[in-house]
Amino acid sequence: MPDDVAIGIVTDLHFGPEARYGGKLRKLSHLAGPLAREFVREMNELAPAFIVNLGDDIEDESRAADLARYGECQAILREAKPALVNVAGNHDTINLNRDDLSLFWKRSGPLYYGFDHGGWHFVVLHTIERKDVDVSIPERQIEWLRADLAAADAPTVVFMHHSASEQSLDDSRWWPGRSHLALVRERTDLRRIFEESGRVRAVFNGHLHWNHLDVIRGIPYVTVQSLTENLDDDVPGRPAAAHAVVRLRDRSMIVRVRGNDPARYQIEW
Repeated sequence: MPDDVAIGIVTDLHFGPEARYGGKLRKLSHLAGPLAREFVREMNELAPAFIVNLGDDIEDESRAADLARYGECQAILREAKPALVNVAGNHDTINLNRDDLSLFWKRSGPLYYGFDHGGWHFVVLHTIERKDVDVSIPERQIEWLRADLAAADAPTVVFMHHSASEQSLDDSRWWPGRSHLALVRERTDLRRIFEESGRVRAVFNGHLHWNHLDVIRGIPYVTVQSLTENLDDDVPGRPAAAHAVVRLRDRSMIVRVRGNDPARYQIEW
């Protein structure tokens, strides 16, 4: 029987200048530093087993600026006492490459990997976005995923930046008519692999800048709100300050999104 495990999650910090979309202030990315430090302070109080950064640490601008901002973000997150688990986001990899991220992550190898903790298995996937084209996972990574899940003799939780669910995006700020840039192209195949493994208990993603839960064939797909999303329609802005605490138990999971855009989900397996 797996242990009860608590996990902290943060996503879409977007270190950089404030960002506008459709002529309106949308990302309060200029507040990323103070918001990240507050997240770290809370994680040090709650003391989860580890924290997961679901990606998009930066607003991409140039290689020099991105290196500096990615480093700043990682340095703040590593002030947390719990270990840090990183996922690559699409903004992170526009001007930075695998070697750059690996250096900050303090690990080598692909940007997808698995690890074990407390009788659970955890998988980090690397979704790849071609700007204004699509989001995909290469076949090589899909084959690795099949093998990893087959070898894992434990309940499994998956972390990824983009979503593998079928959530409707028609009423979102960012994605109406652009679901091909929000949802993974191979998501049907991915879900089939998750289902057939019999081991995947939950899948978490960021990227979509809202809170959302889908349950598909018994597997919950949880989207966590961005730390720096502007909850107001425009200036002066109110940051979501969103982050999640996940409590995994053998037969249940509770997800509590904290901050200014709270949510709570409870799943019984």
